[in-house]
Amino acid sequence: MTRIVLIGAPGSGKSTVGVALAAHLQWPFVDTDALIELKESKKITDLFVDNGEEYFRAVEFETLQEVLQETSAVISLGGGAPISEGAQTSLLSSDSIIVFLDVSLATAAPRVGFNRDRPLLLGNPRAQWQALSDQRRPIYEKLATQSIKVDDMEVDEIIAIIESTLS
Repeated sequence: MTRIVLIGAPGSGKSTVGVALAAHLQWPFVDTDALIELKESKKITDLFVDNGEEYFRAVEFETLQEVLQETSAVISLGGGAPISEGAQTSLLSSDSIIVFLDVSLATAAPRVGFNRDRPLLLGNPRAQWQALSDQRRPIYEKLATQSIKVDDMEVDEIIAIIESTLS
């Protein structure tokens, strides 16, 4: 079997769906943000502050390359992980099922909790989230082998849709 890669904006449910889908399929679950924090022994926010976004993106790209070697795994990418040209090339050539979990700001806002540490959502977090989402959407759509509008869906419904494409 191959791997399933979940992409989308913060608050789209990549981690929540990923954990549940991996358990359902009895596959490993890999969250690249959690993996980066483990490897770097720092929170993502601290990496941004201490080392800058360029450093973080380099570590994120290296982590993406590593996780794309996994087989029969569910992988959750950080919202910005698939944005660079190199990441897009790697994802498109990886023979992965890439699922875009498409979410609206109204649904994402309570999930994200804009009061938490999100380095790219400083200032006006709702406006920043929307701007990032609008900028990244065409890339998510280009990469996706499957797009799911998750606003009014339960996790088990999303899993059923993803699973239906596996057979």
